[in-house]
Formats: sequence, structure tokens, C-alpha cells
Amino acid sequence: MNQISNSTVLREARRIVVKVGSSLVTNEGRGLDELAIGEWSRQLAALVRGESGVRREVIMVSSGAIAEGMKRLGWAVRPREVHELQAAAAVGQMGLAQMYETKLRENGTGSAQVLLTHADLADRERYLNARSTLLTLLTHGVVPVINENDTVVNDEIKFGDNDTLGALVANLVEADALVILTDQRGLYTADPRRDPQAQFVHEARAGDPALEAMAGGAGTSIGRGGMLTKILAARRAAGSGASTVIAWGREPDVLLRLTQGEAIGTLLVAQTAKQQARKQWMADHLQLRGAVVIDAGAAAKLRGEGKSLLPIGMTAVDGDFSRGDVIAVRDPAGSEVARGLANYSSAEARLLCRKPSSEFERLLGYVAEAEMVHRDNLVLTTGR
Repeated sequence: MNQISNSTVLREARRIVVKVGSSLVTNEGRGLDELAIGEWSRQLAALVRGESGVRREVIMVSSGAIAEGMKRLGWAVRPREVHELQAAAAVGQMGLAQMYETKLRENGTGSAQVLLTHADLADRERYLNARSTLLTLLTHGVVPVINENDTVVNDEIKFGDNDTLGALVANLVEADALVILTDQRGLYTADPRRDPQAQFVHEARAGDPALEAMAGGAGTSIGRGGMLTKILAARRAAGSGASTVIAWGREPDVLLRLTQGEAIGTLLVAQTAKQQARKQWMADHLQLRGAVVIDAGAAAKLRGEGKSLLPIGMTAVDGDFSRGDVIAVRDPAGSEVARGLANYSSAEARLLCRKPSSEFERLLGYVAEAEMVHRDNLVLTTGR
């Protein structure tokens, strides 16, 4: 590949997920690195404000809760027992959230703490709830700081490392790019500490099997991830069209320079466009739970204008489905116009048929979204 993609991927990205590892956040386990977190917070705030002329939406996925908890509890070795890991996370999460809040606030930007588990993203309703919350925070210029909810998870539902969590969040919010900040410059063809012939990889295709062979090895005693987890995370992020950069977290102004087009670290390029990837996933891999029938006017707006589906255009509801389930959208003749993720259950949808959003609270007692299916969660079909 040429250097054009390397210089434009981050420069053109408007929604970016940044992930930092435990060794960076805690200065190799010595406690939260106030200076480093302050530097990342300054850069994040500058991106949100658009100091370079382009406003960006950014999410920080930060490790460090367990490592900070270990330090506060006086533990030199990472425990193996789940309950001890959970206790360390509970202690450390307080300091981690407070540090980001303080440093982002000093730079004029608000922050929000979001704790996730695998179950949050495996369950369709919780997936939609998490997505809606994050997108709302981004709309208001707030930087969500996300960590795995180590206090309540167990071995069966843990993400396993925050590289994976970063990729899943990139999928969740349809990010343009994932930036993984690590204690290494990027990816080499072999371990440079052992092989003097190892060459630096400036750019490659995300998902290339050869990368996994280059990246073997575990993480540090502080964190769980190694370079392999970052390669696998890049492959996962590419599934929704997000390219990944792996770079040294202590590189001066790394985030600002990346978004200005400077080629730093290793770029792993997604081969599928963001919208194409999401639409294909929704069209082919999700099981339908029910359907709504819409009038001719609503069908025309979906087909011709790419609008969201509003309940006022719905005439009937078929099947039994919950919020977050995938439903078909059918025209008056019964042909499938589209399919997407329902914002309301079938019982609620029946109450909302032909109703404007101003009546939702009276009918349901609450308002989730104005749309039955938002256009971001809707894919047009061809009459299945």
C-alpha cells in the first residue's frame, strides 16, 4: 500500500476510539501517571474543540483500574482469583475516573464514566441502550471514558483485555478509526528485542493472517494484552469499517499529529467501507423477530430519501419482538422495504402506530427515541 492511506485515515476520521493500556496509564504499575493522563486529556479536548479546524468525537477506553487498585491495596503481583481482581478493580476505578474527570475538566471538556461487560453488547436491548448513551454523550461534546466492568464480571463474560473492548466499542458507535496506544512503537515482523533483523511494519491490511504470526507473545505483569491482542482487535474493528493505528503512547502529541495526517506507528487498514460493512452485517447476519407495515408515503421516504422510520408512518405490527431485535419493514403490498433494530417492543409499537412523537410519553409513560428504527440502524432491502 502507498502512504496516501496512512496520511488520510486519521486526518479524515471524525469519530475516533482511543485505547490506552495499563502499563502506560499506571507507569508500569507504580500508580496512575498523572502527567501522561493529563497529556492525553489535553489532546482529546483539543480534538473535541476542533482546534485544528475539525471537530471530532472521541471515546477513551482506558485500562488501569485493576493496576491502580493493586497499588492502593499494596499488592505487588496481579492476583489470579476473580474476587480479588474484582476487589482491586473496585478500589482502582475510583481513582481512575477521578483522574480523567480532573484532567479533562482542566482542559475545558466534560467526561463520563461508562463501565461495560460482554453481556451489555451481546444483548440487543442493552447494545442499543449503550449505543444511544454513547452517541448522546458525543453529541454534547463529552468524552466517555470506558473500562470493562471488572467489579461484576467473571471469567466467562470478561472481554479478556481492553484491546478487544476498544474494538467492540468502535463497532458499537461505528467509529472511523481505533487508536491503540501502547508501550511499543508499533508492530515489527518479529520481536526486535530478540531478532536484530526485525523490521518495522508501517502499514498492512487489517485481518492479514501473517500479522498474527508476527505478533505472538503475552502482555506484561501489569496488563493482560500483548501485540497479538492488538492485531486481533484491529481485525475485529475492521469488521465495521474502522482502521486501526498502533502507536507509542508517550509519543509527543501523538493524537494531534495522527489526526493531522502524520504517519506514526503501524496502520492496519480496514478493507470494507464503514457503511457498507454495517449494512451488510445487518442485512445478512441478523435473524428477524417480527415486522412492521408502513404506508406508501413512509415507504417512499425510506427508499428515496434514506430517512428513519417514524411510528406515525406505521399501520400494523406483526410478531412478538423486544427493543433491539431485528425487524422487517414492509410496504402495503407486503414487500420488504428494509430491516433494522427496533427501538420499541412489539407491544409498544402497536400503541405507537400512526402516532406522533409528542404522544409517546402519554401512551408509554416514557420516551426512548423519536424513531421506531433510526436510519443508522436501518438497511434497505430488495423485496425479500
